[in-house]
Amino acid sequence: MYFDSFSEFLNMGGHGLYVWLAYGLTILLLVINFILPIRHKRKLQQEQARKLRREQQSQ
Repeated sequence: MYFDSFSEFLNMGGHGLYVWLAYGLTILLLVINFILPIRHKRKLQQEQARKLRREQQSQ
């Protein structure tokens, strides 16, 4: 598809809102699916370290 100007490219023949919204939501979901497992892993590691410290202190 050929566009004469950048604004025509952004408008996408009147469908720009839907096209860019779909791209934005897709990128947002990909970022969320990347970040949440990392945060969950970090939280689990912190809990395990805290549990290990408690066990070592009680011995």
